[in-house]
Amino acid sequence: QVQLVESGGGSVQAGESLRLSCVASGDAFRTGCMGWFRQAPGKEREGVAGMGAGGTTTYTDSVKGRFTISRDNAKNALYLQMNSLKPEDTAMYYCARERGACTISWFLARPGLWNYWGQGTQVTVSS
Repeated sequence: QVQLVESGGGSVQAGESLRLSCVASGDAFRTGCMGWFRQAPGKEREGVAGMGAGGTTTYTDSVKGRFTISRDNAKNALYLQMNSLKPEDTAMYYCARERGACTISWFLARPGLWNYWGQGTQVTVSS
C-alpha cells in the first residue's frame, strides 16, 4: 500500500519561500506520475505541479517561474520549492501519486484520476 507523507508547510510573509517534501512508502517513483495539488477554503482542488516518471514537468500558469518540482528517487521523495510566495498561494497542499500510465499535463488537470494522496500540509502566506 502506498503511503504519502507531506511536510514543510508553514506561515510566511509574501515574497518568502517554502520547500514542501513528500516521502512515499510502499512505492518507488519508477512509473506513473507524481504531483502537487492545493485546495483553498471554498475552492476546488487544483493541480499545481506535476512530474512524469521520465522527468517531464508541468505547472499551472499561476506558479510558473516561482515553483519548482523535483524528486529524489533514492529517498522516494518529491519536493516543491516555492519562491516569491503570494497570499493567493495560501492553501492546503497535497502530494499525489498515480502509478499507472499517465500523461502528466493531462492528469494534473484532473485530480479525480489520482489514486494516492497524502494528508496535506498547510501553507499560509500573509501580505
